[in-house]
Amino acid sequence: MTDALTELGQHIEAKRPDCVIRWEIAHDELTMQITPSSFVSFVDFLKADRSCQFTSLVDITAVDHPDREPRYDVVYHFLSMRQNQRIRLRLSVREEDMVASITEVHPSANWFEREVFDMFGILFSGHPDLRRILTDYGFRGHPLRKDFPTTGYTEVRYDEARKRVVYEPVSLVQEYRQFDFMSPWEGAEYILPGDEKTEGS
Repeated sequence: MTDALTELGQHIEAKRPDCVIRWEIAHDELTMQITPSSFVSFVDFLKADRSCQFTSLVDITAVDHPDREPRYDVVYHFLSMRQNQRIRLRLSVREEDMVASITEVHPSANWFEREVFDMFGILFSGHPDLRRILTDYGFRGHPLRKDFPTTGYTEVRYDEARKRVVYEPVSLVQEYRQFDFMSPWEGAEYILPGDEKTEGS
């Protein structure tokens, strides 16, 4: 399998040196770092080339690296059922960059790109309908960014008195507490059976 993936990586790099920055094989998977320029034509090449035939788009996702520039990796997974091979493409983009939509080559990219936009805030140029898909239309922020608060900014609930859904700022019932103990039971006012500790233990 590794030999076939090595041959595939060499073939793609030789055919499209304008797009391939580097590639590697890890855990029996081929990953290619691709330049964002000419990305749509590169995806079209992977689909049409007889040695590739990556006709199935499996997924599009992203990874947030808040301490790195460029901040995001947009990651694409393709499958060639004809060649029985998979490939992962990675694009590194800055927060203000727009990634070219591949919906013209793979129509199934439509919802995947909307999900990446919704969760990470990454924009796709040329997308036919780029709007939120998993969160509400009035949702603030992008939940999979690492600087997004774990509680969110607003909470949604059904108000029985008003007979409708209401949006309110997050109000925590109990403030976050810091535990500096070795275990969650240390420092508690009660001791569970078996948790007794003796001096010097």
